[in-house]
Amino acid sequence: MDSLLSARIKPLPTHCRQIHSTIRPTLLLQFSRRLGKSQMEMGRCRTSFNSIAASVQPVEGSALSQFNNTLPSKEVLELWKSANAVCFDVDSTVCVDEGIDELADFCGAGEAVAEWTARAMGGSVPFEVALAARLSLFNPSLSQVEEFLAKRPPRLSPGIDELVKKLKASNIDVYLISGGFRQMINPVASILGIPHENIFANQLLFGSKGEFIGFDENEPTSRSGGKATAVQQLRKARGYKTLVMTGDGATDLEARKPGGADLFICYAGVQLRENVAAKADWLVFNFVDLINSLD
Repeated sequence: MDSLLSARIKPLPTHCRQIHSTIRPTLLLQFSRRLGKSQMEMGRCRTSFNSIAASVQPVEGSALSQFNNTLPSKEVLELWKSANAVCFDVDSTVCVDEGIDELADFCGAGEAVAEWTARAMGGSVPFEVALAARLSLFNPSLSQVEEFLAKRPPRLSPGIDELVKKLKASNIDVYLISGGFRQMINPVASILGIPHENIFANQLLFGSKGEFIGFDENEPTSRSGGKATAVQQLRKARGYKTLVMTGDGATDLEARKPGGADLFICYAGVQLRENVAAKADWLVFNFVDLINSLD
């Protein structure tokens, strides 16, 4: 595992610096004290971080009729129950928001960035192209990121906290594998009790004055096929017999490659991407389905 960690966490040049990898206690307090805002403000009414959740609009029955994978086969169910490790995407899976879209909106470029996100998650453009394009639209500074983290805590998808607790209670290792950024994913991991070393994600880079200078292109998740690479490295390092990938996008589906995930579960409780959902081993709209199937 040491070789795996050294391969994905490299020191930054001396002229760059990162936000500290853990959220400062003051930020956690701010999470729980965040002033309530009107739902008119784009539905961003937050609760305390211990009970953050969001309602997800139900999917119409007609939309489900085209899928034949909403009920797991016997083989799929056996793989799920025998998993040694479960990897989760973060944006639109563990959390109801797309982190980069939220940060861009906070910096005044939400709509343009969201369009690129839709392309990337649908698989119509290479992920690395979409990532660079989105960041170039607003170039977030260190101070903007810190302010964003303080004012907009993560919103967890309904049931994810219970699912993670149940997996951990069954001695199943849980990982977060995301094309988002560690600065924004570390708080999510802290809320869910997931060790920060179990995170595979990208890293924003800043100059000596806190100006945005790019992202770490050495992270496997910074490019197309990166989640598959991360899963393959993880599996090789830990020797997992059965590994499951759960997410909503094309980059998550890619993780189900030889030597990667044995099972891909598409979570469409936030975003239903039809081209991804149709190819999933199991399509779910509520984490309760996964929780109950573990009994």
